[in-house]
Amino acid sequence: MPVIHRIADLQDDAVEWRHDYHSHPELLYEVKRTAADVAKKLRAFGCDEVAEGIGRIGVVGVLRGSGGGSGPVIGLRADMDALPIVEESGKPWASTVQGKMHACGHDGHTTMLLAGARYLAETRRFRGAAIFIFQPAEEGGAGARAMVEDGLMERFGIEEVYGLHNFPGMPVGNFGIRAGLMMASSDQFTLEIEGRGAHAARPHESIDVIAASTAIVQAFQSIVARNVDPLASAVVSVTTIHAGDTAFNVLPPRATITGTARALDPVVRDLLERRLGEIARGVADGYGAKTNFHYLRNHPMVSNHAEQTKKAIAVASEVAGAANVDTDVTPMMGGEDFSFMLHARPGAFIFMGNGDTAGLHHPAYDFSDEAIPYGASYWAMLVQSLMPVHPT
Repeated sequence: MPVIHRIADLQDDAVEWRHDYHSHPELLYEVKRTAADVAKKLRAFGCDEVAEGIGRIGVVGVLRGSGGGSGPVIGLRADMDALPIVEESGKPWASTVQGKMHACGHDGHTTMLLAGARYLAETRRFRGAAIFIFQPAEEGGAGARAMVEDGLMERFGIEEVYGLHNFPGMPVGNFGIRAGLMMASSDQFTLEIEGRGAHAARPHESIDVIAASTAIVQAFQSIVARNVDPLASAVVSVTTIHAGDTAFNVLPPRATITGTARALDPVVRDLLERRLGEIARGVADGYGAKTNFHYLRNHPMVSNHAEQTKKAIAVASEVAGAANVDTDVTPMMGGEDFSFMLHARPGAFIFMGNGDTAGLHHPAYDFSDEAIPYGASYWAMLVQSLMPVHPT
């Protein structure tokens, strides 16, 4: 069965929702407008229960099928937050908020789950309960962990949980998934370096934090090349360096380096944290500088459960055709806090094609409206397949 006809009929409404969310991006736990609109729509669709403020500001809709409350309880998750990026897409629905944009497609994710919820509320051709999870703060705020710690799984009796993310470069109408490791852990580090400032004409009176910083960044590159097994996967990326202000003739007394570390193996993750700290302290000490190193573990690896992955593959194949579902997609080094939900309950995370668009987190990125019927149909058919009215 391809895209559900009724969901295709909802396309104009869904596109309107998506463009509205895109024009009004909100960050992390500040998704007040988006969360309020989601809750309003879920109530209008006829959900049996709509809960707000889960994980600070997350929204959960409960829809019971025609079989009543007897049957499985399945969680479906979409994220709502945007990124602190200046948009350069040039689209008529581009961000109206300077410095914020939906550069990861969460506007599309929210829209697809809403469209699926609307269809399921109209038909209710399933038994048990579908739990629609709208999560804040995926982009670095660990909103999934906040919702889990707020009792999401227990309060709503969720037995299995599923997530979805768009994938630029993959054709619209295609899906990609794999059992086991799917995405890397995502951690961040901050290194504060304390030296001694001086006039740039008298460098011998300084402890040069800029020289120390560049040496540390160079040394960090040796971790993946010389400490990690060549057959393993790891990333160490320095993303910001700040030292000094505007003066061209002053050696500053302090510098700050930040970055991210990624791994597909817990042992490698431990190694990255240890070696980053050792190198930072060792190199800085050689320059006579002091350091303060902070390492924050954000998200664990996304690892799909085997049985739930099979279910997701079967449904994606119904929507897109088996030839358009990659069942052994290459793991990626991006991170996803849906991993916290997969640690709490068995489930599966799937990629969905976004077509030939700019990459995620790029200022020219935009979610493909053509992908909406595929994602919404996947959600609806997942519920109907996992919770049939007449179970076999």
